[in-house]
Amino acid sequence: MPAPTRRWLIAGALVVLATAGPGNAAAQGDPKRGEYLVKAGGCVACHTEEKEGAVRFAGGRALKTPFGTFYGPNITPDAKAGIGRWTEADFVRAMREGVRPDGADYFPAFPYTSFTKITDADLRDLWAYLRTIPPSDRPNREHDLRAPYGWRWLVTPWKWLYFEPGPFKPDPAASETINRGAYLVQALGHCGECHTPRNALGGPNRERTLAGGKGPEGKGVSNLTPARLKKWNDGDLKYFLTSGFTPDGDVTAATMGEVVQNTTSQLTKEDLDALVAYLRSLPPIPDPPK
Repeated sequence: MPAPTRRWLIAGALVVLATAGPGNAAAQGDPKRGEYLVKAGGCVACHTEEKEGAVRFAGGRALKTPFGTFYGPNITPDAKAGIGRWTEADFVRAMREGVRPDGADYFPAFPYTSFTKITDADLRDLWAYLRTIPPSDRPNREHDLRAPYGWRWLVTPWKWLYFEPGPFKPDPAASETINRGAYLVQALGHCGECHTPRNALGGPNRERTLAGGKGPEGKGVSNLTPARLKKWNDGDLKYFLTSGFTPDGDVTAATMGEVVQNTTSQLTKEDLDALVAYLRSLPPIPDPPK
């Protein structure tokens, strides 16, 4: 065999080995880790209908807001009803930019304003897990919104005002634990979507981030800053986040009960510790006057 031919064959073999190596495997995403991230993100609550025997992730969950009722979509791999025809790039764009595969903007009831902070590696793992969910052909339900809130083109100027795209940036002055907690709260857990009050246009009041008030469904939500949480020690707070019971024996109800069941109780000890450490590090913001 001539020397030039051998060199080309060797070069080709090296290319094959490189593309089949560990780096490429990592690029495919880890569905097992993605399953944990889905729990940390509370995805099942918004994407599963609130009824006995509902198919997980097949959509239909109603979210009643001052603007009308939104319905969570089917995110199973079904080619017609779900996201089976999506590419990974479509998924990343939806999460990072709040844009559908057809180029239209998502309404910000889909919390891409928080999910934009999710890291590339976590998005890859989330996508890998979503591809393993059994497909469901349950059709999506159209949102029932009052005019003008149902006019999708208005989302573009809304984004100009309130959307800051881009991945999470750790605070160099904070510890690794606090930064992990910040990432869980700000990005994956999207806690601010409910616990940060909003104005008449649905934009967050950033001066009262995580300080509670009226939530998206018109119900009161708790202040997560130390102004309120100082009443509980770390053990009390962790017990609540894993069991749903307050230190005095009361039990959380409704939406927060689902968050405890589906999300905070599923966190590893390390992530739960980080979440609590971050909440403790926030500046205290008093409850709004009643």
